[in-house]
Amino acid sequence: MVAAVPEPLGEADLHVHSVVSDGTVAPAALMAEAAAAGLGAIALTDHDSTAGWAEAAAAVPDSGVALIPGMELSTREGFTSVHLLGYLIDPLDDRLIAETARIRESRITRAEEIVRRISRDYDLSWEDVLAQTVEGTTIGRPHIADALVARGHVPTRSDAFAGILHPSSGYAAPHYAPDPLTGVRLIRAAGGVPVLAHPGTRGAERVIPDRRLGQLVDAGLFGLEVDHPENREDSKPRLRELAKRFGLVVTGSSDYHGAGKPNRLGECRTAADVVARIVAEASGSAPVLP
Repeated sequence: MVAAVPEPLGEADLHVHSVVSDGTVAPAALMAEAAAAGLGAIALTDHDSTAGWAEAAAAVPDSGVALIPGMELSTREGFTSVHLLGYLIDPLDDRLIAETARIRESRITRAEEIVRRISRDYDLSWEDVLAQTVEGTTIGRPHIADALVARGHVPTRSDAFAGILHPSSGYAAPHYAPDPLTGVRLIRAAGGVPVLAHPGTRGAERVIPDRRLGQLVDAGLFGLEVDHPENREDSKPRLRELAKRFGLVVTGSSDYHGAGKPNRLGECRTAADVVARIVAEASGSAPVLP
């Protein structure tokens, strides 16, 4: 078992991305930015990867900010992408390693296919996309967006997603991901604590059905990320009601991507008592303390 944290970690931003996935800031620099934002802790949750943990952990002493190691695990419910935040997982868990490797490989295959389709109509190559990454990056659509910006086809990453990379554009392609129930079980088996990421982005009428949420809770889902910049306001009362009914914690996170999104680090936060409950629930790894 992981030892209990001796001191409260304070308010935390529990959903932050680095250059290891689709953020634009290195893991160590994220810790310095978190200190400037007045955060007590951040969770590094790169897509399907723990590769940024070591660099972020090494920056904890200088930053004075605690690190909660995490991951944003890709899952899919039918044709809908569903993301799970897994906190304090065991990064050496064999099943999780195998599944995330499969997801990342499928992401690359999908990205290559999207670039192939786009290149019929726009000057864009796979080398353009690779130029937007660093070694070990989990390649995805944001890097294609950045390549489109670099080529001058769109002004910003957001414009790329609203246009060329929009599902209606005809360039989209799917990638492999397990279903959410499998995802929750994988995180729990790795000693982690699963929280459903930004479940209200599509509005109140598209919040996860009660029956499906109950299945995820039975499998070990621990919380809902309610306070998130992209959750629609009309969805939040329903999410809070669901959290209360199913005994789930409510978290707040920015989903910070550096320059990759307008989201600001620390703009949505998780209360210290909720952070403590997440830490107490985990057995896969421990927070890195200043």
